[in-house]
Amino acid sequence: MAVILTEQAANEIRQIFESQKLDDGTFVRVGVAGGGCAGLQYSLSFDTAFDPAVDAVFDHHGVKVATRKKFALHLDGTTIDFKNGPMGRGFTIDNPNYVSGCPGCGGH
Repeated sequence: MAVILTEQAANEIRQIFESQKLDDGTFVRVGVAGGGCAGLQYSLSFDTAFDPAVDAVFDHHGVKVATRKKFALHLDGTTIDFKNGPMGRGFTIDNPNYVSGCPGCGGH
């Protein structure tokens, strides 16, 4: 299982760590919830509690990203990026395993 953090996203996260003076042991936690017509819902948060029995961790560009092992199947190959452009700025999550929308609602 692999969650990929782009260099742009890692740079933004490091800047946040520095500006908020977060502890050295802080990492990014990726969560997954729900489904339905909107597809999977993702969350990104900062955390310091890591349990190797239930968590998986990845290191990209010097930033640690953790998630629950039970999400492994759902997140394999997912890329977290950071965009800064005319339409706004923020983190994006691209999961090749799931297409948003449902055929019954005309989402595809």
